Amino acid sequence: MTADKHQPAPMTTLIVTLPAEPLDAAALYDYVLTRDGSTVAEQSRAPLALLPLVGKADGEVVALVSAQRLSWHQVQLPKGTLGRRLFQDGGALRVRAVLDGLLEDRLLDDTEQLHFALEPQPPTDAPVWVAVCERAWLRAALQVLEQSGRAVSRIVPEFTPQALKDTLYVTGEADAAYLVGAAQGSVAVLPLSRDAIALLAGSEEKNVVAEPAVVEVAEALFQRAVTLQQSAQRQLQAAQSAWDLAQFDLVTSQSARTWKRWSVAARSLLSAPRWRAARLALLALLAINLAGLNAWAWKEKSLLDSQRQAIQAVLTTTFPQVRVVVDAPTQMAREVATLQQASGAPSGRDLESILGAFGAAAPVAAVPGAIEYIAGEVRLKGLTLKAEQVTAISLQLKPQGYTVNVEGDNVVIKQGAGL
Repeated sequence: MTADKHQPAPMTTLIVTLPAEPLDAAALYDYVLTRDGSTVAEQSRAPLALLPLVGKADGEVVALVSAQRLSWHQVQLPKGTLGRRLFQDGGALRVRAVLDGLLEDRLLDDTEQLHFALEPQPPTDAPVWVAVCERAWLRAALQVLEQSGRAVSRIVPEFTPQALKDTLYVTGEADAAYLVGAAQGSVAVLPLSRDAIALLAGSEEKNVVAEPAVVEVAEALFQRAVTLQQSAQRQLQAAQSAWDLAQFDLVTSQSARTWKRWSVAARSLLSAPRWRAARLALLALLAINLAGLNAWAWKEKSLLDSQRQAIQAVLTTTFPQVRVVVDAPTQMAREVATLQQASGAPSGRDLESILGAFGAAAPVAAVPGAIEYIAGEVRLKGLTLKAEQVTAISLQLKPQGYTVNVEGDNVVIKQGAGL
């Protein structure tokens, strides 16, 4: 199967797991590089300077916060706290103040030292999930990445309560394995043991996913088969989450947040494989509309050409001496006027006809000092009329095909400009 030449280039995404000490020059960063958003192109651990670079136009950097760095809480926000203008016009400050009050007694650290993030599209009539982490650490990690030329466009959690609803994860190494699961309205990260399994209610019915290094240990403790998943696949799955921890003080303005969200969505729409059918449908729709517009334009042009040819045929049939047709209506009017003059029949361009029409419309006292007639145009000199009188005369003569203009103390009357 050949590649679609018109398909947009896929978006490259660099997923970087934030280290515990971001300002440490010797810190190593776990990263995953994907070029299409669904498959792993590269996975490794490297110092900051050796991390891959992605272009701003066709790529993004996603920061991943490990489960150990986050705590999760469910709170019921007062009615009216959330609204359409959540992150603008002071809305973020109001919500942040509400969260400070609700979580103050649940947290060991001062709320001013912590960063909060609400779940995507938080409900207004049900408890809302809130992710909490150390503010200074998160800011420092993001600043280090930005200074290295890898500015972060999104911040996602390694695990979310929604992802842990029916699944338990076993991560780490064989001698340091951890169990991650949902417990008592939160996310628990516990050293893997039988006691840890017992603490997570309903673990018998949940699916267990383990990394290759801890599969044997997990199967021995759970006494059943587990699902194998590479850590890179789990990080890629986390990057596809709708969560974005860049909220409140990490977003300088609503426009910046909106632009970031729309730019990511636009790049996904243009490159993600799951949107390929939608892109093809959109291209087909545009092609059909373009073809329809061209067909309509061709039909209208054909109709206009037919009408023009019919008018020209009337002119050349009635007046065979006319061999070159430039403006059929004007030429026909001139030929008719010529016939009238030749036959002696009066026409609207004659002096008598023009003066008769003017005399019927003008005031009785309107007597010109001199009359000049040239090629169907009459100039009445020395005639002083008020503006309203000229307007009234013009309105009465217009249905007869005459135009009336005032040039100084002259009134100029002629029939049909260009005839």
